Amino acid sequence: MSFKLLEGKKGIIFGALNAESIAWKIAERAAEEGAKITLSNTQVAIRMGDVDKLAEKLDTIVVAADATNIDDLENVLKKSIEHFGGKVDFILHSIGMSPNVRKKRVYNDLDYNYLKSTFDISAVSFHKLLQSAWKLDAINEWGSVVALSYVAAQRTFYGYNDMADAKALLESIARSFGYIYGREKKVRVNTISQSPTITTAGSGVRGLGQLLDFSERMSPLGNADGDECANYCITLFSDLTKKVTMQNLFHDGGFSSMGMSLRAMGQYEKGLKIGYGLETLPDKDKKA
Repeated sequence: MSFKLLEGKKGIIFGALNAESIAWKIAERAAEEGAKITLSNTQVAIRMGDVDKLAEKLDTIVVAADATNIDDLENVLKKSIEHFGGKVDFILHSIGMSPNVRKKRVYNDLDYNYLKSTFDISAVSFHKLLQSAWKLDAINEWGSVVALSYVAAQRTFYGYNDMADAKALLESIARSFGYIYGREKKVRVNTISQSPTITTAGSGVRGLGQLLDFSERMSPLGNADGDECANYCITLFSDLTKKVTMQNLFHDGGFSSMGMSLRAMGQYEKGLKIGYGLETLPDKDKKA
């Protein structure tokens, strides 16, 4: 169902790879709500993914870019402005990758060159994008920039590794640049802390299946899926949220406010019984 929330607006979506991608779903929803968009991803992602199919479906262009390269980012912005015949109204940053995670390097045995790449790709690219847009004056007043984050920026999660540090930096950049962009150009900058979501990029996170189950049990509303994240993003691109900026907004079914839920406690108790063989002991001997 379309409410035409983005009628007449123009935006850039970074990070769509295939139909599993949150960025892909956001691009489709933006178009449904009346927006015109352009797409960007790396040359490798465009070649190996289905981005061209999405571009054909939405009747738009794909501009290849390495998000760590300022010249490439400026090219995306310039070509998008040329394509639209004017400045953009919203930008999505859905970019993240950790070589340490891919190479299965644990947090207490990181490769620091990989760590630099994690930061540059997953967080500093956001600053580079904002700075490039700022210098080119590429975003209309009351425009909106959104980056996707995760609660591991505030909490420790086994297996999330150096991506947690990158997400913390990403959120800090949103606050710091959001102040300047809001003050000078009335552009808002926010991050969305999404529930764990099955995507091609996220599949390398250790224990993702167990994490999905755990967060589903912990969240009073259950995990938010990619389609629901897309809906939330649309509200942040729209004029309904013109005074929301510099925020990290949790879109996780309430997970981030929980300590222990009834469902998670029930599963925990089952695990204790199995782990200690308590199901075979009389009640008086169950001391766990």
